[in-house]
Amino acid sequence: MWYVSTRGMAPRVDFEGVLFSGYASDGGLFIPEELPQLGRETLHKWSTLSYPGLVKELCALFIGPELIARDDLHGTSGDTGSAAIESVQEAKNVDIIVLLLKGHCSKIQELQMTPVLKENVHVFEVEGNSDELDEPIKAVFADVDFVKEHSLMSLNSINWSRVLVQTAHHFFAYFRCAPSMDTDPLPPVEVVVPTGAAGNLAAGCIAQKMGLPIHLVATVNHNDIIHRTIQQGDFSLSKAVKPTLASAMDIQVPYNMERIFWLLSGSDSQVTRALMEHFERTQTLSLPRELHSK
Repeated sequence: MWYVSTRGMAPRVDFEGVLFSGYASDGGLFIPEELPQLGRETLHKWSTLSYPGLVKELCALFIGPELIARDDLHGTSGDTGSAAIESVQEAKNVDIIVLLLKGHCSKIQELQMTPVLKENVHVFEVEGNSDELDEPIKAVFADVDFVKEHSLMSLNSINWSRVLVQTAHHFFAYFRCAPSMDTDPLPPVEVVVPTGAAGNLAAGCIAQKMGLPIHLVATVNHNDIIHRTIQQGDFSLSKAVKPTLASAMDIQVPYNMERIFWLLSGSDSQVTRALMEHFERTQTLSLPRELHSK
């Protein structure tokens, strides 16, 4: 399977290429060039699988050659950092660098990350908010030569692999909540998605496009750019990020909305590029009526 940039100006890459990268060279995010379409028979078969078995089947549709281990750079507002550390702290060929936002993680989240004493785990406390932290990380991954020299990858939802695995959440939830798998058509299920950077929301959109009959409901806190986008077509920054108890949702620039715009525009990279470049210049964006209606 090939992966393309949402902005359409970068070379397409295979899964290994997209895994060991962040942003595409044109500033866009990688996404599959085509999404597999799943029939009722496949969905019925998948409904009998365990969660690990479901993830394996889903990943088999998107992953090609075997992969090699690399270094990992990850900025966190709490949730991903501890999970990423746990997953790699015993790995021999992987170093992880976690940038921990000062004052934006709960005490429990800090204690899940800071006491880890492993040679391959490096946790640094940094100032700012999630959106401000994304800027230097984006700059690092935009330097293609630097990324290759140091074998860097990201474990947050900039990286397609994170969104891919999150897609399994929606399939698994559907199979557990659907009243029956024997009807034709299959019954719809409403999935409520707490939303920050919109990675899980993008995963839900991908599951929909693959044929899963779900209806997505995005929930936000005071940082409501996604609510305004969905309700009013207003993808514009507020004056400031408002700290809340749900720190992982304290985000003003939900970068995965770019993937959603690409999906809803019918894979139109020209439209997506124009929208995102306008947003980056002005920090405001009014969605075209045709796109907003979807």
